[in-house]
Amino acid sequence: MSDARIRNVHDALDSFTEHWQPHRLASVNDYDVKVVKLLGEFTWHAHPDTDELFMVLSGQLVIQLRAGDVELGPGDVYVVPRGVEHCPKAAGEVSAILIEP
Repeated sequence: MSDARIRNVHDALDSFTEHWQPHRLASVNDYDVKVVKLLGEFTWHAHPDTDELFMVLSGQLVIQLRAGDVELGPGDVYVVPRGVEHCPKAAGEVSAILIEP
């Protein structure tokens, strides 16, 4: 029996090539679960009203913070607290899951 609510993370990542363009995989309550490919450096920014969760599936991701960098590898999860300025950076391509409203 097929369930239309089942989504495969790897199939979702294979469906696009662009970087820094999250794609909604699913919604849970008021949050979106997104898959994204990252390469290079994003911009410094903050989310004043919400935390942001990064879960790295492949590659190495650095979350630059004013207080120091956080380095993430496959299987690592990090939550940037609301209001904290940060800048994600990936020297090589990273596949990740983001959870945000």
